[in-house]
Amino acid sequence: MQTPKAILAGLAQRRGLGGRVATLPLVGPSVVLLLVFSLVPLAMTLWFSFQRYNLLNPAISGFAGLANYRFLLEDSSLYSALLVSVGLVLAVLAISVGLGTVLAALFETRFPGRGIARVLMISPFFVMPTVSALIWKNLLMHPVNGLFAWICRSLGLPVIDFFGAIPLTAVVIIVAWQWLPFAFLILLTALQSLDEETLEAASIDGAGPLAVFFHIQIPHMGRAISVVVMMETIFLLSVFAEIYVTTSGGPGLATTNLAFLIYQRALLAFNVGGASAAGVIAIILANIMAAFLLRSVARRLDV
Repeated sequence: MQTPKAILAGLAQRRGLGGRVATLPLVGPSVVLLLVFSLVPLAMTLWFSFQRYNLLNPAISGFAGLANYRFLLEDSSLYSALLVSVGLVLAVLAISVGLGTVLAALFETRFPGRGIARVLMISPFFVMPTVSALIWKNLLMHPVNGLFAWICRSLGLPVIDFFGAIPLTAVVIIVAWQWLPFAFLILLTALQSLDEETLEAASIDGAGPLAVFFHIQIPHMGRAISVVVMMETIFLLSVFAEIYVTTSGGPGLATTNLAFLIYQRALLAFNVGGASAAGVIAIILANIMAAFLLRSVARRLDV
């Protein structure tokens, strides 16, 4: 058994230049494990995207070259899925960030029961996407038994068939309801770091609530808003459960985003090669958006 002096001597021998302890033996296994779990699926996706691979017909096999990509790029459903994906992301970001900013400013003010109200406000974020979609589909938006239908009938208004008439809007509402608490929590945390003396000085100078909100609170939350936009964009590109439970991508292709298109090609059409090609396109799109957002956030953090 080594003595404390021997342990200290061993650490001293492992010190590199500048008096730093060598951390590669500690970090190395985690980095290798991370690379395995990220690079292996990516390599397999790239491999299958150049293969003829159909789960129902094993005779269809062999190297396909760029045929999967060519067929996908000539298919109008890809461009429809891209438009739905971009529209879904932009709409949810506008709702969650816009309302989150306003609600963060409102919940920062003191009022009775503020603690309970904050807990209730962030609770939807902890509901599983499948459960959330089922609640909205069967309890709220159902055209016969839903709460919204009962309210419309009580007021003498026509009942709205959300998933038949405005399916993409219905999906946007469901997803925004889930991600609004996330934006609210991050922006509220950022707002709590605002110096009270700044608000007191603005109040003494005669600034009203709206002036304080637009000229002090929103600029103060600028960095947090950038982080929220970046994180939500990355996750919103892969929305699947809400679409699967409520509309199954329909009517037609009205709610088929890129993630659901990949599911259709892989598990409904059993075309693994075509689904892998769509997956590669999704990876490229996600990396382009992530690079742009990371550069935007880094520029704002340097200010």
